[in-house]
Amino acid sequence: MTPEQNDFITLPGAGTPLGALLRRYWQPVALTEELSGARAVKAVRVLGQDMVLFQDQGGELGLIDRDCPHRGADLAFGRLEDGGLRCLFHGWLFDVRGNCLQTPGEPAGSRLCTRIRQRAYPVQERGGVIFAFLGEGAAPSLPSLDCLVAPNSHTFAFKGFLDCNWLQALEVGIDPAHASFLHRFFHDADADANYGRQFRALSADSEMAMTQVLREYENPNIQVEKSEIGLRLTALRALGEGAGTHVRVTNLLFPQAFVIPLSETITITQWHVPVDDFTCYWYALFTSFDEPVDKSEMRRQRLQLYTLPDYKPRVGRHNDYGFNVAEQHSRTYTGMGEDINVHDQWAVESQGQRQDRTREHLGTTDKGIIAYRKLLMTEIRKVAAGERPLLDLDADAARTITGPATIDGVAAVDEDTIAYWRRLDARRRAKAPWLRGLATADQQ
Repeated sequence: MTPEQNDFITLPGAGTPLGALLRRYWQPVALTEELSGARAVKAVRVLGQDMVLFQDQGGELGLIDRDCPHRGADLAFGRLEDGGLRCLFHGWLFDVRGNCLQTPGEPAGSRLCTRIRQRAYPVQERGGVIFAFLGEGAAPSLPSLDCLVAPNSHTFAFKGFLDCNWLQALEVGIDPAHASFLHRFFHDADADANYGRQFRALSADSEMAMTQVLREYENPNIQVEKSEIGLRLTALRALGEGAGTHVRVTNLLFPQAFVIPLSETITITQWHVPVDDFTCYWYALFTSFDEPVDKSEMRRQRLQLYTLPDYKPRVGRHNDYGFNVAEQHSRTYTGMGEDINVHDQWAVESQGQRQDRTREHLGTTDKGIIAYRKLLMTEIRKVAAGERPLLDLDADAARTITGPATIDGVAAVDEDTIAYWRRLDARRRAKAPWLRGLATADQQ
């Protein structure tokens, strides 16, 4: 890539081509739990913009620009009172829609507050994640994805900070080949003891752990095709004579998320949201298709790895990602512990805060990354030309975008792999009462 092309697909700030695209979509800006404390106010920085998220005394969410329009003081330190957020400097009061309700100190009869409005952004909560629309004009409708229509009892949300540009964080998730090395374990753990941990379950229709598949079959046949949500990636690993084919289907959810299987009954949808040009947060939404999610256990696991209130990793660049030579010889390929988030964090942060793609040499296994970069460039140009990009949906269209199918299983020797993953997806969806009778586009 040229430096200009790299800038084109990585820089998300206001006034950039990519920034214009990303502002056409609902962006995760916080977890619902971040407003659950004694004071429901949080400063957020997304796409290089500084805003303040709050919940008023009536329970309504609001997101407004962070600098008070009076003299620029920080509204993130404001007081929640009298139906809004009050600036500490002179007491100006704003509601969740950015309306100025009071301007104390002005003379009786002053109409100053009627002429003041702080910019406010539409917000909505889904599955424990608060989404905001930062663009101009009417906001699109969110698609009817499984993770966004599942009841709260069957979803769990978490996030984590990455000290790198959002694009390299996303690209690791649409690279089916890396898991055979980066996430290789030399021993297979008891799947039942690894609830909520990726690559530690059994593959469906098999007694073979995912870790064994990845370790022993490191050269997948990767297929990439366009789908109604972006891209579908299928990785096929022939398991030897009479053993069938390991089939793993993952998805690129345009513009900046992927959907992958955690187990036969749980999927992960993960967004990668730029803080600025050099840092980002990932937001993961786990969705269970049978039993309610064990939120307390999944939260306990992750709080061992991340610190609050900033959701920054305990293990990272600052302590060499926990690298241990003895472990690298005997237990894990990386020597960086058993949490794959640490592995991914090392991989994407070690490329630099913003990867210099002019120096890379892509191979056959990078076909998903190549396809995504081309798609991203196309959609950026569409927005620049005044056209609607992929998944910029009206309400009717949004209701038709469901699923997507994402599976990890072993097809029988003579079974068509496409028919297999569709059948496995239908089997999973049949377990979810809120999805019964609803077919995905993948199944139709």
